[in-house]
Amino acid sequence: MICTVLHLLYIVIHKIMAEPKERTFLMIKPDGVQRGLVGNIIKRFEDKGFKLVAMKFVWPSEELLKQHYSDLATKPFFPGLVKYMSSGPVVPMVWEGLNIVKTGRVMLGATNPADSAPGTVRGDLCIQVGRNIMHGSDSVESAKKEIALWFTEKEVIGWTNASESWIYE
Repeated sequence: MICTVLHLLYIVIHKIMAEPKERTFLMIKPDGVQRGLVGNIIKRFEDKGFKLVAMKFVWPSEELLKQHYSDLATKPFFPGLVKYMSSGPVVPMVWEGLNIVKTGRVMLGATNPADSAPGTVRGDLCIQVGRNIMHGSDSVESAKKEIALWFTEKEVIGWTNASESWIYE
């Protein structure tokens, strides 16, 4: 009886002290879609143990992209970025998991593929910065903003993966 109570207490404390899972926004850019890399990229994040909670296939408007990249509006490359990003369909996604924002950025690799390590998405699949196939949120705050820009609350699905207990302690 005491062992059972102690075990339950351990589980409760462990759950309370466990780091909360967070969400991030990842988007496969037109070059990734055109090159047929969508499945490969999704598989990498699923293989890591992260959970996909929202995804769609859209051809974004320039207006939406200007909002999304508003922090870069003063940069000289901004008009070209918006033109390129609106040149074809993209796959915006919301992923969930422990430290997903930081880990997701590591998995993507450096913005410039030439600086990306082998094993990263960009290190394995890209050559030039202007065709770096992915966007990933750089902070939890940015992720919240980007998710709200691309998805309604109803489009982000909360669910429990059956293998979650094999991924997280």
